[in-house]
Amino acid sequence: MRRVAEKWPFSTTVRYTRQLAEALRAETVGGVIMLFATVAALIWANVSNTSYEALRTVTFGPASLHLNLEMYKWAQNGLLTIFFFVAGIEVKEEFVHGELSNLRKAALPILAALAGMIVPALIYLVVSWGAPGAGRGWAIPTATDIAFALAVLAVTASAMPAALRAFLLTSAVVDDLGAISVIAAFFTRHLNLLALLAGVAVIGLYGLLQARRVRGVGIYLPLALLAWYFVELSGVHATVAGVALGLMTRVHSGPGEDSSPAERADHYIRPLSAGVVVPVFAFLSAGVLLSGESLGGIFTDRVVLGVVLGLVVGKFLGVFGGAWLAVRLGLARLSEELHWRDMAAVSILAGIGFTVSLLIGGLAFGDDPARTNAVTTGVLAASLTSSVLAAILLRVRVRNRVTTQDDG
Repeated sequence: MRRVAEKWPFSTTVRYTRQLAEALRAETVGGVIMLFATVAALIWANVSNTSYEALRTVTFGPASLHLNLEMYKWAQNGLLTIFFFVAGIEVKEEFVHGELSNLRKAALPILAALAGMIVPALIYLVVSWGAPGAGRGWAIPTATDIAFALAVLAVTASAMPAALRAFLLTSAVVDDLGAISVIAAFFTRHLNLLALLAGVAVIGLYGLLQARRVRGVGIYLPLALLAWYFVELSGVHATVAGVALGLMTRVHSGPGEDSSPAERADHYIRPLSAGVVVPVFAFLSAGVLLSGESLGGIFTDRVVLGVVLGLVVGKFLGVFGGAWLAVRLGLARLSEELHWRDMAAVSILAGIGFTVSLLIGGLAFGDDPARTNAVTTGVLAASLTSSVLAAILLRVRVRNRVTTQDDG
């Protein structure tokens, strides 16, 4: 009896841990936690901005390895690498097993995603033209936050056809791939070629071991850490290592395997990403002072206005217009389950930039705290606006579909 009593707390802890991890795999839960982290950051920053900034700028890490970084930099360069590793796995899964594996099916979300990056960037450049340093921020409104967008869709329109979620997920995956390419190409300032080659070599070794079906976390975790370190040292943003490792992870299960390495990695790492990585990054990035001046800057600061219009208007015009044009030109076809009104609602949903937009904003204006805070305010305002508008339209579409079915 005593032995059972001794084991009981441990078994209960394990059970609750598993239940928590399972909950964090749900899109709605991750989105809610991220929202709470954002609200907490805003409250703290506006109640005691000094203590909030003191927390963000706490510096730690081995200086001998050039890793003596501020806390928000650890979140940006370290934790978000885990988020992008999961994104890399999603990209590969989509290319091998998902919508992107079929060119005919993939054409619609790919073309919509590409237009959804180009149009917001153009709107931003037009609106912000002539503002000092504005050119550095053109990529901020090009990104869609997968986690937040899917969470809003799951909460407001779970009854919508699966094809709508597949379109949003696939276009957001393409969007993420584009965003990480932009980060690698345009936000690498001081390139250490030797470190970069070392990082490429480690990532290549990781991929070779995956291809040869070598198993063991004890092998891959040190390789992943080495790859991250060398890419971080190279001057290329370290999140690129996360995407590269995700793309190198095997998505086919081998003999004697119940699931592929990608499935297992996603199973264990996604809860960490949704429950810790993204909320911590949001908490350390979203704390801006909200005053009449900062909120008024949304309409008077051309850089901030460009970000807001790029996300709210540009994403809608790009994603919806790209999809419509692709269908009209015969390059793609719209699923029979969907209506163009559904596509309009989900196109507005694509205007939720948040995680990646905040990351790019920090990279673009990191040397100008005032500008970074202004841009962060713009990203938050645009993401909130897109969330609310899309949620309303999606609820209307759900109600109309139910009414139509009842009439039928």
